[in-house]
Amino acid sequence: MAALGAGDPLHAKSGKAPVAQRIDPTREKLTPEQLQFMRQVQLAKWQKSLPQRRTRNIVTGLGIGALVLAIYGYTFYSVSQERFLDELEDEAKAARARALARASGP
Repeated sequence: MAALGAGDPLHAKSGKAPVAQRIDPTREKLTPEQLQFMRQVQLAKWQKSLPQRRTRNIVTGLGIGALVLAIYGYTFYSVSQERFLDELEDEAKAARARALARASGP
């Protein structure tokens, strides 16, 4: 059997993978090498998650852009409907005027 920590990802007794302990660099005295290693790990983690974050940002931006264009398009559509209603109103006024002319004319 392999020695614990020598390539064996599971603890022999518990059957669970080892978990890194959280440390507070402000409370614990760390060497400059340890701080540099922490920065390297954080940078690697950030770079690993960067493509996923970029994809999410692009999808979010496209979604917001689509919403803005939909609102803009609906606004134009509703304004064109208002003009249509104004034309109907003008035709109704003309019809009323003709009806009054017929009623008072003969």
